[in-house]
Amino acid sequence: MKEWTRAERYKKITDHPEEYFVALAEKVDASAFRQHYHIQPHTGLLNDPNGFIHFDGKWHLFYQWFPMGPVHGLKHWYHVTSTDLVHWQDEGIGLLPDTAYDSHGAYSGSGFVKDGQLHIMYTGNVRSKEWERTPNQIVARMQADGSFEKFLPPAIQGIPEGYTDHFRDPKVWKVEDTYYAILGAQRTDETGTAVVYESADALSWKLKGELDIQLPDFGYMWECPDLFEIDGQMVLLFSPQGLEPEGDHYQNIFQTGYVIGKDFQLDSLDLENDGFHELDAGFDFYATQTAESPDGRRILTAWMGLPEMAYPTDREGWAHCLTLPRELGIRNGRLIQRPVRELEELRTSKSIAEEGTLKGKIAFEREGRNSYEMKLTLDLSEQAPVTVNLCEDDDQENRFSITIDPTTKKITIDRSACGIPFGEEYGTARSLRLEEMDQVSLHIFVDTSSIEIFVNDGEGTFTSRIFPNEGEKNISLESPEKTTFNLEIWELG
Repeated sequence: MKEWTRAERYKKITDHPEEYFVALAEKVDASAFRQHYHIQPHTGLLNDPNGFIHFDGKWHLFYQWFPMGPVHGLKHWYHVTSTDLVHWQDEGIGLLPDTAYDSHGAYSGSGFVKDGQLHIMYTGNVRSKEWERTPNQIVARMQADGSFEKFLPPAIQGIPEGYTDHFRDPKVWKVEDTYYAILGAQRTDETGTAVVYESADALSWKLKGELDIQLPDFGYMWECPDLFEIDGQMVLLFSPQGLEPEGDHYQNIFQTGYVIGKDFQLDSLDLENDGFHELDAGFDFYATQTAESPDGRRILTAWMGLPEMAYPTDREGWAHCLTLPRELGIRNGRLIQRPVRELEELRTSKSIAEEGTLKGKIAFEREGRNSYEMKLTLDLSEQAPVTVNLCEDDDQENRFSITIDPTTKKITIDRSACGIPFGEEYGTARSLRLEEMDQVSLHIFVDTSSIEIFVNDGEGTFTSRIFPNEGEKNISLESPEKTTFNLEIWELG
């Protein structure tokens, strides 16, 4: 694969001839791993979702984008819109790094409404000749043609005392007449934190202080913080970097998780909680962002990928996608994630409807592409483990396996025998422990190169990229003892 120099990574999009993008787009279009119903880049690299908001009758969603290739370089924002969270309209480039305050990238940020107009606040990066970074937090207003008017100089210029240049990802919200912004930061002692600013007009901002969640030494950087309320409880979502693995936890290179506040005091920024919890147990989940729907639901999307990881599509000129939108809730003191109900619109036909008793192995051959939704309910009262194999080949040797074991109260996914291997230095299996396993339900969305698994109506999730070889698309169930099951599969458009 091509090695990118720093100069190549930071060329402007206009520095490349049109022929370059035509050839790159043809290469990407030929990829066997292009998704069918997930948001993905036309070319180049997608990462963090940004500016996610419902405004003026439709959803606006942007994502970090390096158009020239599957690497991190000069970041832009790309813009898509939707009226239903299912079908997305391409709106083109949303934000260009075209000023002295964001010359080396328009990095992550959020959307908010002010005076009836859509605004954003994002991090603009600037690099010196010595490659020293200065982050700026810039406010901009969307114009009628979809472009953004930037209010300069930046709303927050440079770095406050006590912090390093890892200072980014503002998420804005409003309480009564005051705007607030929470940013991810690194202290000068190289510990992660989140800081809060406040403003009366969303243009002039004052540092209010650090959010206190009683985790003073928890990783070396917190990215993409998001503070919001569900059912009267305050939730902080963030992506800490630098956590060491602990048993089944923190196995990925970087993590994403949350704390739920028992009592939140905005004046003091104290968020009492019962500790940090990972949000997803899969391989590829990072940099979440949420928005509120018109009917009051809290909707989440995330980058289905991770920083500093190589993926098989890199050689094809593109990388990554976003997760399906998910509705958040709180159950038994934990966040739950469920696929938004609007996704039922993707169903074109029910291809499998089976129920009965499983003992041994039952195989289901599939025709067509890996693009389906699956619901499986298992009665595990006999305490017998069950394995669900997805993307299985005709010889039943290659597969993505899901093992539900009531004796250990764990669900384990394993992609070691599925398609093109990658990321193996971080392991090929992930596990999630449940409190009760007499009955387990799995709600699964398979796309060409991804699997999203929702356990027990959102009690847990596994989000993973996969890159199956041709012919790896069958399904099977197996158990050594009798197990009652109900299986439904819908083909998705």
